Amino acid sequence: MNLIKNLSQSTVKLLTAAALCSALITAPSSAFAESKSHFRLAWTIYVGWMPWDYGAASGIVDKWADKYGIDIDIVQVNDYVESINQYTAGGFDATVMTNMDALTIPAASGVDSTALIIGDFSNGNDGVVLKDKKTLADIKGQNVNLVELSVSHYLLARALESVSMRERDVKVVNTSDADLVAAYTTDDVTAVTTWNPLLSEITAMPNATKVFDSSMIPGEIIDLLVVKSETLKDNPKLGKALTGAWYEIMATMSGSDKKAIAARTMMAEASGTDLQGYDAQLASTKMFFQAKDAVAFNNSNKLPETMHKVAEFSFEHGLLGEGAPDAGFIGIETPTTVYGDASNIKLRFDPTYMQMAVDGKL
Repeated sequence: MNLIKNLSQSTVKLLTAAALCSALITAPSSAFAESKSHFRLAWTIYVGWMPWDYGAASGIVDKWADKYGIDIDIVQVNDYVESINQYTAGGFDATVMTNMDALTIPAASGVDSTALIIGDFSNGNDGVVLKDKKTLADIKGQNVNLVELSVSHYLLARALESVSMRERDVKVVNTSDADLVAAYTTDDVTAVTTWNPLLSEITAMPNATKVFDSSMIPGEIIDLLVVKSETLKDNPKLGKALTGAWYEIMATMSGSDKKAIAARTMMAEASGTDLQGYDAQLASTKMFFQAKDAVAFNNSNKLPETMHKVAEFSFEHGLLGEGAPDAGFIGIETPTTVYGDASNIKLRFDPTYMQMAVDGKL
């Protein structure tokens, strides 16, 4: 696993789409379909995913797991892409990821997954920063340091579209997220695209100007809790327990009373910041604190339109697998339509359990 950690994100995604795909396709279906009582959920540090850490530490997750007679381990994985690879390979039953990564890693590897919970979308948490320049148009001809083939790469592509440019007008320089802040302090690096908390660190530096951010493409970078579809089908108690726990955590952290402040303070400290810093990140995140708002977003006509854009970007960058003939190779199911191949659905946006939360049936 150390080898995977040291590979670039682009290499990891290509390995996932190729090697893991063949291994998973040849695996017997029974490996994914069984009723069981012990489950593992992976999470990584990000403002919208810190609630899982709090849920585990506070006992909320255990409370809901006990209600349904199951055990749920909440496991932190330090490397985001590795956490998705482990999920894809069968190491976890559920994990957190963006909508784009759900399509380009597990779905592209043949793993049928369901977005159980839509937690939030980035509403300024991802951005493009220029050094000594003030407008996005000034990016032309520059090297742009970012995590290649990540949502940062997608954001850059959408930013360039907004000023009638394409990727050929810049040069993407693949840079680990762990190295981006240090890289920006060097003379050679003049443009970066990244996410919080790195974005906040960089924009606080002298002569740094954020010229585009995700609030300009609202609802396109979506943060999900994803569960293997067969696991969810065979174990509805898991869906109920996770969803019930999530919305109890949301209710706890979203207020202004002492309990809410204590919850967010714990999340802040676990993510390496303080309450003020964490609340600032929340301010640029559209959290769906109430299940009804997540359901409305899930059921909207905009969701398939967004996934169409994401699929087009992913296909153009070779992320849908070597044999993908077009952007619609993988079917994406939403309540309003199926985008892509209806006979090859591998990503499902199913509001069933969030609707149970709305109806008080958990």
